[in-house]
Amino acid sequence: MAMKRVLMIAYHFPPLAGSSGIQRTLRFVRYLPEFGWEPIVLTAHPRAYERSSDDQLADIPDGVVVVRAPAFDTARHLAVAGRYPGFLARPDRWVSWLPGALWAGRKLIKNYRPHALWSTYPIATAHLIGHALHRMSGLPWIADFRDPMAQDGYPANPKTWASFKRIEETTFKSATFRTFTTPGAVRMYRERYPESPAERTVLIENGYDEDSFVGLEASAASKGSLHPGKITLLHSGIVYPSERDPTQLFQAMSALLQSGRLNPARYVLRLRATAHDDWLKNLAAEHGIADMIELVPPLSYREALEEMLRADGLLVLQAANCNDQIPAKIYEYLRVGRPILGLTDPMGDTAGALRRAGVAGIAPLDDAEAIAAALADFIAQMQAGSPLPLTTEAVSAGSRRQRSAELAGLLEETLSPERPLAECRVLSPTLQ
Repeated sequence: MAMKRVLMIAYHFPPLAGSSGIQRTLRFVRYLPEFGWEPIVLTAHPRAYERSSDDQLADIPDGVVVVRAPAFDTARHLAVAGRYPGFLARPDRWVSWLPGALWAGRKLIKNYRPHALWSTYPIATAHLIGHALHRMSGLPWIADFRDPMAQDGYPANPKTWASFKRIEETTFKSATFRTFTTPGAVRMYRERYPESPAERTVLIENGYDEDSFVGLEASAASKGSLHPGKITLLHSGIVYPSERDPTQLFQAMSALLQSGRLNPARYVLRLRATAHDDWLKNLAAEHGIADMIELVPPLSYREALEEMLRADGLLVLQAANCNDQIPAKIYEYLRVGRPILGLTDPMGDTAGALRRAGVAGIAPLDDAEAIAAALADFIAQMQAGSPLPLTTEAVSAGSRRQRSAELAGLLEETLSPERPLAECRVLSPTLQ
């Protein structure tokens, strides 16, 4: 059977550094050929990235066509004295990617004649590109939202919120399928757009990539514990002031310290690549726990995975305002197999994913008393060497290869017998 092609529009792609969102597109690109689909990638020029690293470029399979269209970060490249017109950052600061991506996308469609289009949020401009190329070409389009888009109070700027809402509404009218990463998000959008067929709003969760762990476990074992003689609890990734606010955690640690139930000589909380180190440093000092907090800079992706393997425990932070979201790193946490402490709303999707995997240590992120109890119990289990094991089936089900098979299945569905490729407008007359 001949390989079919899909044009994938994604801002998050190597050499961008510091975003777990890279992994979703990168692993689809890696595994889709196993299921009969050849990816073609349309992404942004690296100048648009605030941080870049070459460490994952080697993970792009040989022979994959990757086109990097011109793009700028409005806040860094188009501002004067730190100010810029609002329209240059709507729907986001990378809207300058749009003109060059349309030109490059039309050329890719003409030269490679893909069978379908796929675009991925959270850079909203990607869906603008996907919609425009869909209209120009007539090709079926899968819009990967991942998480909810226009939410209550997000984005905070009313004009930006309105632009998000317009993109969301247009996408639901035009895309063949819309995919989300959590059950709550699927449920929310089926209720938000009841006029749209429910079966076109689909769940494809995030996951972990088994190939990324090759050799890491032996390397981690040879290096040993992050802090010999201490229990190290690790949070890997950005700590958002609203969505992952650790204030109540710090208050709980302070209470445990004052009551003698937390020993600074035996415990350390390592926060890796928070993007808000100054705020967290001051917050820790306010609560008198600075000696137990370790703020460390970003690592390469594989180094971050190895650090997870060397940690004694792994920390999840997720507020109730993100109940319909699951941090992508949770799936890597589960694959690592270390004990997990989940500070999140017990009713949210994050807590549900943790419980299905056998994680028992869950407390609301905004409840210092509950956190103190959960943290004290978690540390006691670490010291006793008796943490509850994770559920093997729940972990193995989260592989990126399995997620790619699910996406390939949706791509096949876009090519229904009622709409064969030969009858599609592969290029509109104005693009010939």
